[in-house]
Amino acid sequence: MTIVHDSEESPAEPGGVPSPEEVEAELVAAGVQEPTRIDGHERRYPSTIGGALYLGVLAAVVVGLAVTATGHWRGGVHVISGALVAAAGLRLVLPARDAGMLAVRGRALDCSLLAVMGVALWILASTIPDQPS
Repeated sequence: MTIVHDSEESPAEPGGVPSPEEVEAELVAAGVQEPTRIDGHERRYPSTIGGALYLGVLAAVVVGLAVTATGHWRGGVHVISGALVAAAGLRLVLPARDAGMLAVRGRALDCSLLAVMGVALWILASTIPDQPS
């Protein structure tokens, strides 16, 4: 890794720490990372299809919370559980490179945890008896 200092007076020392910009430039040059700035503008959108799908899952969870807040708790929990099961399915079919924020750990663990939590919420919401008001 090449170390460049702004100061022309002292050359780069062999144990120096590169700046984040230098590290990013080398990662971009190696093809490991995409640039965070394109044409001088900060990128403001998901860079993978998985990022966009993650935002969709997140939006579904927010809708489920809104439904729950309006007093229809069972329907809201069903929406949230459906979003979790959908996230598990998306994580299962998307390649690791395109999974975006849906990929946290390994594919099997991500899918298992999302599916188990979604199914458990669905079962709990369906089996809890209605309480008299």
